[in-house]
Amino acid sequence: MSKYVNVVKVKVKPSLRNKYIRLVKSRPKFKGQISALFVETAKSQFHMIGVWKSKSHMIKARPKMIEFLNTLRHTLKKLSPKLGVTDPASGSVVVKK
Repeated sequence: MSKYVNVVKVKVKPSLRNKYIRLVKSRPKFKGQISALFVETAKSQFHMIGVWKSKSHMIKARPKMIEFLNTLRHTLKKLSPKLGVTDPASGSVVVKK
């Protein structure tokens, strides 16, 4: 079974950047998650990248991921009226080098 990846873009309120980082550092990996990366791609803009054993592992972890997001929500800026505070995407790994 191929690995599955989810990516979530967020923008953090500049005054709460350090708090956001503390919160994400304190969260252990979810069940079925191989790794979790939090990448700062611009000032106070982050991409959360999760690598999973399978799509089904990620789906099963969704309620816990939403629960975790709710602990971060106060640190995040709204991206747009349509998206809210997150811009998520996910898919299967097709090439690994």
